[in-house]
Amino acid sequence: MSDNGCGFPSPGLHSFLFQPIFTVGGFEFNKVMLLALLTTLVVVTFFYAAFGKAKVVPGKLQMVAEAGYDFVRRGIVYETMGKKEGEKYVPLMVSMFFFIWIMNIWSVIPLAQFPVSSIIAYPVVLALLVYVIWVSVTFKRHGFVGGWKNITGYDNSLGPIKWLVSFIEFFSNLLVRPFTHAVRLFANMFAGHLMLVMFTVASWYLLNSFMIPAAGVSFVMTVAMILFELFVQAVQAYVFVLLASTYIQGALAEHH
Repeated sequence: MSDNGCGFPSPGLHSFLFQPIFTVGGFEFNKVMLLALLTTLVVVTFFYAAFGKAKVVPGKLQMVAEAGYDFVRRGIVYETMGKKEGEKYVPLMVSMFFFIWIMNIWSVIPLAQFPVSSIIAYPVVLALLVYVIWVSVTFKRHGFVGGWKNITGYDNSLGPIKWLVSFIEFFSNLLVRPFTHAVRLFANMFAGHLMLVMFTVASWYLLNSFMIPAAGVSFVMTVAMILFELFVQAVQAYVFVLLASTYIQGALAEHH
């Protein structure tokens, strides 16, 4: 029986908490960590199997891997950074795209049924990785003074308001940007999982009551949510990597 007395086990924050599978020296290893580890193994195994013994005439698996690799390379990296500047960042962006996508896709996989990205620690680590690369590239490309000008948008032609603009840009780029980069992925996966759990649990609850017709409607909504989540999962991986590429492109661009 739920706290509200109606018997409906409404989803909430408890849906994102898991008991440890095992504990070693105070370190707790839970389901989310297992799925993150499996994500790494899936991505590494897939690309190793596809490109480990690459052929001139590719097989089906190599063709699929090449299509995914080329999608990120041409559709995201080259479009934002250009071929010359972006080529060295392609492996990073491809790895990040597929890592995020698989983390998200666990949400609709039986037994797993949980998107790793809905735990904010994972998007935060990825956003911090992009943040460190962006800041490092900025100062490496432009030097100390030029790097700060690039980050703050300092421009003498703006006149008296240049300091205000620089302060806003400094706050936006160094403080707000990594936060929004992480939260955008986290919030979409968190909300999507919550909605999916709600309709799934509601279908089961209604099916075991006198409101069986309503259970059918809830089940249809569950299927619709799964299909919608499959779309959102790919989009969120795309958006995260697109923003990462855009940030690095900004670091590479000449300051005017």
